[in-house]
Amino acid sequence: MTRVIAVTNQKGGVGKTTTAVNLGACLAEAGFDVLLVDMDPQANASAGLSGRADDARLSSYGVLGGAAGVAEATVRTALDHLWLLPSCPDLAGAVVELAQADGNEYVLDYALMGHVSQFDFVFIDCPPSLGVLTINSLVAAREVLIPVQAEYYALEGLAQLLETVELVQEHLNPELAILGVLVTMYDGRTRLGREVAGEVRENFGASVFDTFVPRNVRLGEAPSHGLPISRYDATCAGSDAYFDLAKEVVSRA
Repeated sequence: MTRVIAVTNQKGGVGKTTTAVNLGACLAEAGFDVLLVDMDPQANASAGLSGRADDARLSSYGVLGGAAGVAEATVRTALDHLWLLPSCPDLAGAVVELAQADGNEYVLDYALMGHVSQFDFVFIDCPPSLGVLTINSLVAAREVLIPVQAEYYALEGLAQLLETVELVQEHLNPELAILGVLVTMYDGRTRLGREVAGEVRENFGASVFDTFVPRNVRLGEAPSHGLPISRYDATCAGSDAYFDLAKEVVSRA
């Protein structure tokens, strides 16, 4: 069965796109067929895989608007087993367009239906907000992965996110479940990093992944080369962390 996972946090700069791209890539390297759906108008996930859409019609925006189907808009990446449904800046306009449509929460779910069974994993990279694009992503998904950076304001806004997930579960998608909380940008040498990680574990318990993604320069460099970390530097600490995370995600099936 295809696992559809939304990677979300309405707080920006938490490693959400980094996680969606690199986790998907690591699973693809392991032989799983993976589709990454870029639902962020900033299109950073698309750029990180050298797949930013030049034609708005052949993008997640075009799919939401009915101008193209998922199969038509999906492109191959440089990695075997990894495909991308790219985004474009026009996707920002979908916020207004979807707001005027009946049943607007289900548009992405309907679009993906019947087109994802060929994949083992579908990752949806959500925008840093709790608007209609994120709601569409949560309705289309069956699992939620929440990156949380190991910094002072780590838990800020998470209560609102969890409340949104609960509302989606109650009213729109009863099959939605939290896959796990991922600590990112972790530096175990600092007291702050250890304290924040401890606080996250105290609040979320077994939902927190054992893997912590460290602060790593190579992770920051990889997107500028249009490559996931597994191809840019497979031996760095960031790559090791995402391969470990991939094992955990598979084990949490």
